[in-house]
Amino acid sequence: MSENWYQAIDAYQELNAVMQVLSDGVSHISGRAGSSTAMVMGAIARMNTQPRLLVTAHLDQADETMEELQAQGVDVLRFPALETLPGETAVRSDLLAERLRVLQVIGDPSPPLIVAPIAAIMQPVPSPSELGDMLRTIRPGDQLDRAALLQWMDQASWARAATVERSGEYAVRGDVLDIFPEVGEPVRVDLFGDQVESLHGIDLDTMGSAQKLERLDLVAGAASFAPECQNDEHGPPILPELLDERWEAVLDDAAEIREQARAYSDRIAGGGWIAELETVQAALADRCRGVCLLGAAEQADMHLPIVMLPAFPDQATDAMDDLRSRSLESRVIVVCQQQGDVDRLRELLGKQLPTLEIASGYLHRGFVWHGDDQPIQFVPYHEIVHRYHVRRKRHGESARRQLDAFVEIAPGDFVVHRDHGIASFLGMQVQPRRAGQDDAIEEFLVLEFAAGARLLVPATGIDDVHRYIGAFKGKPERSMLGGNAWENRKGRAADSVRDLAAELLRVQAVRQERVGVACPPDGLWQQEFEAAFPWEETRDQAAAFTAVATDMQHPRPMDRLICGDVGFGKTEVAIRAAFRVAAAGRQAAVLVPTTVLAEQHERTFRNRFAGFPFRVESMSRFKTAAEQREILAELAAGSIDVLIGTHRLLSKDVHFKELGLVVIDEEQRFGVEHKQRLLQLRATVDVLTMTATPIPRTLHMSMMGLRDISSLQTAPVDRRAVVTEVLPWNEHRLRSAIQRELAREGQIFVVHNRVRDLGDVAEAVHHLVPDARIVTGHGQMPPKELEQTMLAFMRHEADVLVATTIIESGIDIPNANTIIINEADRFGLADLHQLRGRVGRSRHRAYCYLLLPMTRTVRPEARRRLQAVESFSMLGAGFRIALRDLELRGAGNLLGPEQSGHIAAVGYELYCRLLEGVVEDLKSGRSPQQRAPILDFGWTGYFPEAWIPGDARRLDAYRRLCQARTLAAIDQVIADLHSAYGPIPEPAARLRICCQIGVMLAAMDVRSLLRRDDDLVFQTSHPEPLLVRLGALPGKVRRVGERSAEGVGEVWWRPPAVVMCLESVASHLSAVLETSP
Repeated sequence: MSENWYQAIDAYQELNAVMQVLSDGVSHISGRAGSSTAMVMGAIARMNTQPRLLVTAHLDQADETMEELQAQGVDVLRFPALETLPGETAVRSDLLAERLRVLQVIGDPSPPLIVAPIAAIMQPVPSPSELGDMLRTIRPGDQLDRAALLQWMDQASWARAATVERSGEYAVRGDVLDIFPEVGEPVRVDLFGDQVESLHGIDLDTMGSAQKLERLDLVAGAASFAPECQNDEHGPPILPELLDERWEAVLDDAAEIREQARAYSDRIAGGGWIAELETVQAALADRCRGVCLLGAAEQADMHLPIVMLPAFPDQATDAMDDLRSRSLESRVIVVCQQQGDVDRLRELLGKQLPTLEIASGYLHRGFVWHGDDQPIQFVPYHEIVHRYHVRRKRHGESARRQLDAFVEIAPGDFVVHRDHGIASFLGMQVQPRRAGQDDAIEEFLVLEFAAGARLLVPATGIDDVHRYIGAFKGKPERSMLGGNAWENRKGRAADSVRDLAAELLRVQAVRQERVGVACPPDGLWQQEFEAAFPWEETRDQAAAFTAVATDMQHPRPMDRLICGDVGFGKTEVAIRAAFRVAAAGRQAAVLVPTTVLAEQHERTFRNRFAGFPFRVESMSRFKTAAEQREILAELAAGSIDVLIGTHRLLSKDVHFKELGLVVIDEEQRFGVEHKQRLLQLRATVDVLTMTATPIPRTLHMSMMGLRDISSLQTAPVDRRAVVTEVLPWNEHRLRSAIQRELAREGQIFVVHNRVRDLGDVAEAVHHLVPDARIVTGHGQMPPKELEQTMLAFMRHEADVLVATTIIESGIDIPNANTIIINEADRFGLADLHQLRGRVGRSRHRAYCYLLLPMTRTVRPEARRRLQAVESFSMLGAGFRIALRDLELRGAGNLLGPEQSGHIAAVGYELYCRLLEGVVEDLKSGRSPQQRAPILDFGWTGYFPEAWIPGDARRLDAYRRLCQARTLAAIDQVIADLHSAYGPIPEPAARLRICCQIGVMLAAMDVRSLLRRDDDLVFQTSHPEPLLVRLGALPGKVRRVGERSAEGVGEVWWRPPAVVMCLESVASHLSAVLETSP
């Protein structure tokens, strides 16, 4: 393994000549190809530390170059372009912070190498005098003037809050400062006096401290950054004007930079908001000691011995032969990004390895250096196997908040209490449990039932309260408090649940008994294939990979559901499963809802399978009849390993030689007749179903063990929430949105779901942006024409795609980050969420505009749908979208039409809980887990509002504590709360002890612990074993009375007076129950 492969050209004299030319005014150097500029810049950076600025033509080229330099160990910073237009004041604060950070270091004695696209250089920057007011950087060990920082944040429009919930907020609690930046996760600054002790991310689930951080950049003015307001008689400054005479500048591919600068200037047309290329070049020539224009030039000052890398044959065996022959004539260095690529390359080359060098690193495009002795070919592995558009790994992972949408309640919501029925939640209230018990204060949920009757529910009983979701549209009728009506209603629902559970379990039992074909344990190919995954796996992905592998290695046919929001990595789970089946000698079918998605998946699968001897094909109307007949014949003969297609794959003329796996993408999009065919397949082969908007029936069946589920809830690194806005057709806003995307070299989707006037919409878009390249696509086009349209857009040969909903499912074009949905009120909630998922698949901020109709009013239910999509724009919103859709439409036939009335009667969540309990009873013969013991023994606790501000946060803390079923889990919850809110106050400490007692008693099947005068009364269905265990307690322990009709007996304990306090009771109970609180 060649470790320092990038130093292969360091010793050549041409590099000394480059440094000489760079230090002597304006010069031209010819000879560049592939990623040679990054290699040359890395080499001269290792030779001396002269400050240098590298300018690229394109935004993504700057990103690629920076990562290539980082792979060589070069200290490098990116100077990004702002994604804004003239007249716009809002900018992305993370991009602004990155630019300001560069401005901070350019005057340092040894600044890093700066890489910038030409658009970023043309954009103005704050003057040096303004820089200090716009950026604050905090690092561990810094001295921090807290009062000055808070004053600066207030002036910079930061909002002070009790707890940080959204970007732009900060909270202060003693020596803890929580800050939620505009972009990224919230950060906790721990202070010791005026010194920054540590920086940590904040887990929004628990509000506890998470990963350790090295720095925090705070930007002021991001929301109102208007460069044109800085204009003086000389115009706003640009980066080159702030450089000093030490700097050297390199313009990589000067001709392309010139072309892109002119195009950018034409698109902006802002009249002085940006500098022209001539101004940039003049400033560089004036300020820097040397400026080099790299690229083809008729009269170059010097020439670098660099040429393009010849392409490799398409077939892997031919490519290996070509690689061997090249290694006999040249020094060949193959650069592999992943260890899996290294292993696979060695395997492809065989035992007789040629004299080539295999290196681990990152090189985007190859090139050849013709040295004096022999040529050096720098070969990226992905060019050998033709795996293009490889996405690079990102390090670090952002935790995303995923709260259970069923338990989030707010004042005014309808809720269901398990024992009392449907009520309105009015809010929280702190008071003694009984009059005169001032030492037994606790917090209550205030519920209002029919006829204005109110019930105070202890916050520790919050697990019995859930938001109401019924099976119909509209508001439910609140229950009468008291009487038997609610119990009768719940009993009828329970009876129906038992019949339904028995049928569901019967179906499951039949599947469990079927025997399929188990995949062998993972071999070397599988390990190499998985190691070549170019993304960094999320935790949820890793768990899903393991679960699918385990299922497939079992003889029982797999039936697993992969739930994950759009863009969260479901496709890679399917790809690995298909590879596993192909490696075992069987075939995989991938069923997708649309023809366009079939083509997309074909390219994705082929890309990942490149370098392995497996064949991937697709069946769709894009294929001619002759092509389809040929594919079917080869499929039956076993020559095709993975076949991707629409419902065409379910036709009777499609015969697999040995089918082992069926992958179903968005199962809810297929009709009943297709699902019957899929049901037959489930009996014999492994089935993997993927969905981004899980129907709640599917979700709960999986959660209850009736079906296996893997949930992808963690967003990939660098993924950002999509900015979503509902607005009428507004030419100015839409023109600005499209121009913003074009200015950052992106693409735009415009969705209009009527074919007859699709051309009119395209013409309206052309009127807005006459220079944009616009194409149209819809399902009624001839297949070849539609295919060419989609390919043109994917290859960035068009800027705007005006289309129907054929783009809805799975289209993955990272460069498209703006979507405009016309007449959005005509779409369902899940459809809108899927369409929005077409953008936001790269590091750029994405935008979704939901347009209201111009000639008609919007129905109330449609307006609520649009508001839901606009509200649920956070990452991982698929589950909330599905739940909100359920609220708006009603559960309907969720679990069959006969169940709808029962769901309406008791609420969806309680109905599912009843079903879950019956399933557990039928499966194991055991009753479901008993509820937590009732503690009414004179001691209570609560979470003070001064400690955990905000009802929502306190409710969440109560629920987490109540759901802790072990002492260790309770300790973890309290530790998280301590990390989030500071030292534990005395009422919270008492509540902790009460919960610990509850956990210990639950282990002994104690239903309640009551206080009667000087006695503590334990009510349990097993009094005899409890009597033996409690016999060692000080004081008097005895059985009292006979068992009740429900089989409950009582054990009484009269402790000595000195023991009758909460801490002492807990300590003695812990001792006799052989557990520790």
